[in-house]
Amino acid sequence: MHVEVLNLAMEVLAEIPKPSPEAPPGSGGFVKILGYVAWVVFGLAVLGVLTVAGKMMNDHNNGRGGSEHAQRLGQVLAGAIIASVASGIVGAIVTASGGMA
Repeated sequence: MHVEVLNLAMEVLAEIPKPSPEAPPGSGGFVKILGYVAWVVFGLAVLGVLTVAGKMMNDHNNGRGGSEHAQRLGQVLAGAIIASVASGIVGAIVTASGGMA
């Protein structure tokens, strides 16, 4: 019984169409918006690094420790790394799930 259900499920899954990796017609506007969003995100990442650096310099000049700034810098850099590999992460998930190959 379980084998029959599994075979039926495999047949149904085989019939599901897989999208092609090419962009659909009219997607140019969406791609343009994604480009703008990417520029804003990376601009904010640079601004975040500069802000943390400024706070570190200020605290150093005033004789205060800067351990909390290392944590903030790590958070900013982690966000920048995730933003940098976002399309790769989504692409890997889609490919692993049997989507665009």
